[in-house]
Amino acid sequence: MRHILAVIVLILMVFSCGKNEKVIDKKEIKEVKYSAQQKKSDLIERGFQIFDYVDEETKDTVLMQEYFIAFLKSGPNRNQPKAEADSLQKLHMAHLGKMYKLGYADISGPFGDDGEIRGITIYNTPTMYMADSLANADPMVKAGRLVIEIHPWWAAKGFGLR
Repeated sequence: MRHILAVIVLILMVFSCGKNEKVIDKKEIKEVKYSAQQKKSDLIERGFQIFDYVDEETKDTVLMQEYFIAFLKSGPNRNQPKAEADSLQKLHMAHLGKMYKLGYADISGPFGDDGEIRGITIYNTPTMYMADSLANADPMVKAGRLVIEIHPWWAAKGFGLR
């Protein structure tokens, strides 16, 4: 949303400039910062479950959101021929890429061992039903090579991995 606003501002600035006025470079446009209250209102309006608290040390408001972790587990049908398994893997990766590009998944990845749980995807959706539907649309799940187990998970908005 912030990027869209920046682009709109840039377009308005370019088209409103007179012949002798300087056109502002995109790098000069500052990103609009949203308050915790604005973020909270936006998430609630979009159907997300959230809560907030004030960090005692920094006095910043921390906004917590419910996400959904999909555990991708070994399915009952893992004996496809190599060519079919390779094709399913490509379709699986395309599905996960699409989920990320559309903003439905924030992070995905396989586990480093050969256990029953093969990997995870963290879905950024307002409901578990939606996350489950998206996870079950994965070609690997449809083929029975993987099964999905989903759990709600809370995390602070804006914090990254370290």
